[in-house]
Amino acid sequence: MPRPRRPENKGLPSRWRFDHGAYYYQVPIGAEGAWDGKRSFRLGRTLPEAYRAWADRIGSVDHASTIGALLDRYALEVIPTKGISTQAHNRVAIKPLRAVFADVRLHDLKPRHVYLYVEKRAAKTAARREIEILSHAFTKAVEWGYLDRHPFKGEIRLTGEKPRERYVEDWEVVECLSLSARRSAGSIKAVQAYIRLKLLTGMRRGDLLRLTVSDLKDDGIDVSPRKTLGTTGKRLIIRWSDELRDAVQLAKDVRPSSRSPYLFCTRVGECYFDEETGRAGGWDSMWRGFMARLLTETKVVVRFTEHDLRAKCASDAKTLEHARALLAHADGRLTDRVYRRKPEMVDPLR
Repeated sequence: MPRPRRPENKGLPSRWRFDHGAYYYQVPIGAEGAWDGKRSFRLGRTLPEAYRAWADRIGSVDHASTIGALLDRYALEVIPTKGISTQAHNRVAIKPLRAVFADVRLHDLKPRHVYLYVEKRAAKTAARREIEILSHAFTKAVEWGYLDRHPFKGEIRLTGEKPRERYVEDWEVVECLSLSARRSAGSIKAVQAYIRLKLLTGMRRGDLLRLTVSDLKDDGIDVSPRKTLGTTGKRLIIRWSDELRDAVQLAKDVRPSSRSPYLFCTRVGECYFDEETGRAGGWDSMWRGFMARLLTETKVVVRFTEHDLRAKCASDAKTLEHARALLAHADGRLTDRVYRRKPEMVDPLR
C-alpha cells in the first residue's frame, strides 16, 4: 500500500512533490532519458513555473481515462491561458477536486456525485467554484475527444450566491476622505487617492494598481483591462474631467516614491501587484489597516470592500449603459444584477 502524501503535496499532479522550496517530478523508471537522465527532476520554484517546465517536457497528454489525468491536462493547457489571479484561484480549486475525484474514470461520473460533493463540502461557495472548474474541464474533455457528451452540463442546479447588496453611502465616502493621515505620503493618503479614482473610473483593483504615468494621455486615461485582454482586447479611454485630473494629481503627489512610474507604488517605487502570483499583499495589508481605523475613528460601522466601491460607481451612474461602459462589461445584465445596488427612491404620493 503506497504511503499517504504529505500535506504540502496533496492536490499536486501525480508524482509531484514540494521539497526545499521547489517543485519536483519523480521520473518513472525507464523514462529518465527524457528528463536529463534524472530520477528526480526540478520543475521550478513556483507552480506556474513548474507547470510550464512540465508542459515543455511531456507535451500534450494523449489520453486521459481518469478525472485526475483530465485535471492534469487542464492545468497544463487551459489554466495558463487565463489571467494570473484566475490561474491562482483555479489551481487552488483543483486540489480538493483531485482529492475526491482523481481515481474516478471519466465515464463513471454522474450528476449525483456532483451534488454529493457540494453537500459534503463545508465551504459551499468554494464548492460551487470548484464545480465550475470541473464542468469546464469536462467541456474540454469533449473537445479533446475523451467523451462524446458532458456528463452533467445542464443537469445540475446548484443554489447560487445572492449578489452583495452593500451600497456605500456618500456620507461614508466623506468619512473615508476625512480620516487623518500620520504621514505626508503613502498609507492613508494613498488609499484616499485610490478611493477617489475608483469612484470616478470604476476600474478593477489590478488595473488601478498597474496604472502608470504613461497611461495618462492628452484625451484621458488609456486603459486596457487585463480581464478582457485575452478575449475582446478592448481598450478604454476614460475622458478627463476636472475631478478626475484632481484625483490623478493627488495620487501622484502622495506617492512614497515620486520617481516611480506607478500612480500607486511601494516605498521603493515598485508596483503593488505581483504579476507572478496575481496578488497585491502589501496593498491588501494597507487596505485592512485603513478599514480598521475607519471603523474605530469614524461613524462608519459596516465594513465595505474595494469591490463595493466599484459597485457604487456603477450604481451612481445615470444609466445602465453608462455603468456597463464604465465597468467594461460586455453584457449589461451582469452590471444590473451585481453592481447596480443603489436603493430605488419611491414617491408615496404617486
